Order: sequence, then C-alpha cells, then structure tokens
Amino acid sequence: MYAIVEIQGQQFNVEPDQKICVLNIAGAKVGDEVVCDKVLLVNNDGVIIVGTPTVEGAKVIFEVSQVELRGKKIKVFHKIRRKGFDKLVGSRQHFTEVLVKSIVA
Repeated sequence: MYAIVEIQGQQFNVEPDQKICVLNIAGAKVGDEVVCDKVLLVNNDGVIIVGTPTVEGAKVIFEVSQVELRGKKIKVFHKIRRKGFDKLVGSRQHFTEVLVKSIVA
C-alpha cells in the first residue's frame, strides 16, 4: 500500500514505516502526530484510487522523529560585470523528519 500526498506544496510517495524529510513544520516537537488530508492517490494492493483533486476520506498519519534538520548549503553568487559589484549569499533549508505511521483510505 502506498499513497501520494502533498505536504507544504511538495508531493511525496509514501509507504507505511517510511521516513521522509519535509520542509520545516512550525511548532512540531519530537513524538507529535501530524495528519495530512491532501492525499492525491492511494494504491491499496492493486486497487488505485485517484482523487479529483484529493481522495475523499483518505489521510496519512505521520509521527515527528527529528526536528530542525539542516539541508545542504546553497550558495548564490551575484555579479554585475564592469561595475565592481559581486555578492555571495549562502543559505541552508530547515527540514523535519517524519515517520509514516499509517495510511487510511
């Protein structure tokens, strides 16, 4: 059984007992349960249910396992030629790791 869910504008293919890293969930603590109602597709042993746009009554239950993971550093370099201007900016995205507890379809 697997499902395709949308979490904060990103789509993930999830299965039970799988860990995924999503964008930082504000106010989440380790051990909290997070419920996602935006289920786009559910495959239950070969029976595929496609939502329009979401599947009615389907939800995925996550458990927060780690908070404030930091992603790879991204460097952005700006330069205006012949003007003597250059700027280097770096940033790291914050992530939350969640464990898929169950898929309810």
